[in-house]
Amino acid sequence: MQPKILLVDDRADNLLSLQAILESENYRCIKANSGREALKILLQEYDFALILMDVKMPNLSGFETAALIYEREKLKQIPIIFITAHNYEEEQVFRGYRTGAVDYIYKPINPELLKAKVSVFAELYRKNQKLQLQEQKLIAINKNLENEINERKMSEEKVKALNLELLKNIDRLEATNKDLDRFAFMASHDLQEPLRKIHMFSDRLFSDYMESMDERGRMYINRIRNSAERMQLLIKDILTFSKISIEKPAFVKSNLNVLVNNVLEQLDESVKAKNLKIAIDKLPTLYVNPTLMQVVFQNLISNAMKYCNKDITPVIKIRAETNADLNELNGIEGSNYCRIYVEDNGIGFDQKYAEQIFSMFTRLHNNSEYEGTGIGLALCKKIVEDHKGFISARSKINEGSTFIISLPLDGNETISGKSKVSMSTL
Repeated sequence: MQPKILLVDDRADNLLSLQAILESENYRCIKANSGREALKILLQEYDFALILMDVKMPNLSGFETAALIYEREKLKQIPIIFITAHNYEEEQVFRGYRTGAVDYIYKPINPELLKAKVSVFAELYRKNQKLQLQEQKLIAINKNLENEINERKMSEEKVKALNLELLKNIDRLEATNKDLDRFAFMASHDLQEPLRKIHMFSDRLFSDYMESMDERGRMYINRIRNSAERMQLLIKDILTFSKISIEKPAFVKSNLNVLVNNVLEQLDESVKAKNLKIAIDKLPTLYVNPTLMQVVFQNLISNAMKYCNKDITPVIKIRAETNADLNELNGIEGSNYCRIYVEDNGIGFDQKYAEQIFSMFTRLHNNSEYEGTGIGLALCKKIVEDHKGFISARSKINEGSTFIISLPLDGNETISGKSKVSMSTL
C-alpha cells in the first residue's frame, strides 16, 4: 500500500522540494498550488494519508482551507500538518489546532524531521485501512447471518400478508388525503358567495350612507371591507392550493426566462411603484407546468417587493446553477438538479424560521405591518414538490433573503451560457 500525501503550497519550488523528500520514501504525492485547487482535488479523491499545507497562501489561507476541508464528513479523518516560516503567537497556533490540524513544521524544513512525522501518520493510515477492511468483512458476515435468521423467522406467506396490508393502508391514506383536499376545495368555493354579498353590501352601505355616518361609523365600515377583501384573498389561495393537490399538473418544455418575464409584466405597476431593479441571468429550459411555475415566481417576487427595505432601492437577482456548477462548488456526485436563486436585499428574517415559513398560514409579521395570508410560500413548496424538486431559504435580518428552487434536470436542456440581462429599472 503506497500512502498518498496531498501537498498544498502556492510556490512551485516548495512543492518540488517536499515531493523530492517524500517520494524517496515511497509516498505518492499529489500537488496543489492553492487552497481552491486542493478543495477541487478533494472533491474527487479523499483517500489521503496526510495533508501538508502552507499556512500563508493568497485567496484562501491554510487555516481557511482546513476549515472548509473539515466541513465534509468524508475528509474529517485526514490529518493536516501546517508548514510555516513564522513563529506564531499562541493564539494563532491554537487557531490552527482548532481547525483540526495535528501539528506544525517550520521552515526551513528539516528533511529528517519531515520524514519522521510523515512516517507516523502513514503508519496510522495503513493500520486504519486494515481495520476498515476487517470491519467491512465483519459487516458482510453479520449481514449474511441476519439474512439467514430473517429468512428462517419469516415465511413467504407472512411477507405477502404484510405487503398486502401495507398496500391497503397506502390506498386508504391516499383516499383520505384526496377527500380532505376535495373538502377544502368545496368549502372554500361555497364560502365565496356569502363573502361576495358581504363585500357588495358593505360597499353599498359605504357609498350610500358615507355622508350621514360619523368618523367611527366609517372606520367600522372600512374594517368590514378590509376584512372581506382579506378573506377573499385567503379563500382564493386555499382554492389554488387545493386545486393543485387534486389535479395532476401537465409538464411541457418551458423557458424559465419567458415565465419570469410574464410575471414581471403582470406586476408591472407594482414594480414601477417600488422603483424595483431586477437582474436576471439566462435561466434553463425545463419540463415544468408553466402556469404553476409562474405562480412560484410571482409569489417570490411579490414577497421580495412586499418585504423590501424602505431605506434602500429594492433589488432582486434571479440566477441559476447547473449540476456541473454544483458538483464543482459542493462536491455533489451525480447531481441531476438545477438550482434557481431568487435573491433580494430586503428586511430578511431570522434563519431559525427558514423551514417554518413554508408551513400553511405561517407569517412572521402581523397584518398591520405587511398584508398577506400565509399561504404563498406553502403554495410554492407544494408546486415545487409536485415537480419532484424542493425549495429552501437563506436569510439574515436586514441583509435580505435568498430562496433556492431545486428542480430535476433529467430530460431537460440545461443552461448553455452565462449572459446576463443588464440591470435596469423596469
